[in-house]
Amino acid sequence: MNDQDNKVEKVNDDIQESTTESNGADECSSPKPRNKGIYLLPNLFTTGALFFGFYAVVASMNGLFSNASIAIFIAMILDGLDGRVARLTNTQSDFGAEYDSLADMVSFGVAPALVAFSWALQDLGKLGWVAAFVYVAGAALRLARFNTQIDTADKNYFTGLASPAAAAIVAGTVWSFSEMGATGEDVAWIMALLVPFAGLLMVSNFQYHSFKGLDLKGKVPFVAMLAVVMAFVVVSMDPAKVLLCIFMGYALSGPVVSGVKYWKERKS
Repeated sequence: MNDQDNKVEKVNDDIQESTTESNGADECSSPKPRNKGIYLLPNLFTTGALFFGFYAVVASMNGLFSNASIAIFIAMILDGLDGRVARLTNTQSDFGAEYDSLADMVSFGVAPALVAFSWALQDLGKLGWVAAFVYVAGAALRLARFNTQIDTADKNYFTGLASPAAAAIVAGTVWSFSEMGATGEDVAWIMALLVPFAGLLMVSNFQYHSFKGLDLKGKVPFVAMLAVVMAFVVVSMDPAKVLLCIFMGYALSGPVVSGVKYWKERKS
């Protein structure tokens, strides 16, 4: 009986040792839990862009349309900085990319449409909110297409007008007419055409230069710095109209360049 008990105890000890060894091996082979933190610096810029987009909505509800338009332009600046800061500091992340996309939808999709609607389009009834919705839907589809093609698309060109540029057209128009003393009712039909036009450009197949190939870290000639200073001077003379002209020209460059290429191909 004692021999039998000793054998049972020995078997149990062997089982416990093998179990302990297998657990230790699993612990060594299992991957360490991933760090769930986020990078603060680039996401601060994204949060700032989101804040000014939301402020634009609130300002338009209170009748401060010039302030709302300026807030959208500030959101554009912050949106342009967050990606560059992330690349310069090597702090890119999937979280930052998704957060930036959601912030863009608010600041450059919903905010410009609501500003235009509150200022002019609401006077047109159903036609007004349909025009605003076309813009919002265009921004959403544009961002969805960009996110799905980000790994395969040419980095030097955008397919369709970028949502910040489309927002600049809408906000710049509201800002310019407000400074001229025009009311939304006076230009309601212009906005009813312009707002959905900007939305359709976002989902078009026109190619737009992305300017991502610009080397901001390299040296430039002194003349280039002088050109930058002159650009600031020109914009400061009449920010609303100058910025509107710049982004309107950029928006039209896509159809114009595509038309010229098509004409050359047919001619050849």
